[in-house]
Amino acid sequence: MPINGPVPAWLFSGMMTLTLWVVMFHLGLAIVAAELRPVLAQPLRLLKGLFAVLIAVPALALVVCKNFDLGRSAEIGIVLMSISPGAPVALRRSIKAGGHRSYATALQITVSLLVVFSMPGWIWAMDRMYDLEAQIDPQHLARQVFFAQLLPLGLGILLRQTAPQWVKWLQPKLAPLTTGLLLIVVPLAIFNIWEVVIGENWRVIVAVALITLLALTIGHLLGGPDPATRTATAIASAARNPGLALLVASLNGARAEVIAAVLAYFIVSAITVLPYVTWRRRLISPPSNPA
Repeated sequence: MPINGPVPAWLFSGMMTLTLWVVMFHLGLAIVAAELRPVLAQPLRLLKGLFAVLIAVPALALVVCKNFDLGRSAEIGIVLMSISPGAPVALRRSIKAGGHRSYATALQITVSLLVVFSMPGWIWAMDRMYDLEAQIDPQHLARQVFFAQLLPLGLGILLRQTAPQWVKWLQPKLAPLTTGLLLIVVPLAIFNIWEVVIGENWRVIVAVALITLLALTIGHLLGGPDPATRTATAIASAARNPGLALLVASLNGARAEVIAAVLAYFIVSAITVLPYVTWRRRLISPPSNPA
């Protein structure tokens, strides 16, 4: 990530990479491959989730941006984030909030596979809307998605299939490590880019919050009627992948203002999603017995 904050870029990038690897690998250890088959046997439900994540959210972002008085660079950064789905941490957040584990996993994997086609398509559309000459090599994009998300997740699933006894020993030991890394890297990210966020025009912050709320709403509606799939679809729709957005921005020599808008989106969206996650988590938590 090209972030020029107080934390050195090599340290921040290394911590992010390590954390995402451990998170995705640990999630894979909890997934039974056979549990994905019933989800794939109901393609309509999965297609509705894919529509929300890959098509509805970018379309909503375009509508919101066109109705706000945003600068060109800020608008491009926001739209760039909206077309960058498949945030790795979204899968963990979805499951923790009561999202359907098998459905959330199938949706994450399918989005990660289809993003190789959806992002170049949306970038082509952005070129015509904003008179740009942006491009992204699908192979480059596929490599990043594979090594950062699909590989560790797949290794965890494979290990669960081939060595379940070893997984029983490893899984509880990785759980505190995963939580600990997230407790380090999330505040580190906020500390490192908070000045960028507060430096943005208030309209950018409001626009990102509104897009995130609309993404949660469309995902919640299209994810029904099962409450667990509603939760998974809503969180997957709202969570965008700053790594992919920054990859496209850096490869195309984007202006600093575009990078700032991407980072502002990352933080503001993460904060906006928190009340929804808390609400869904409370719905699945058993009521405490009175003393």
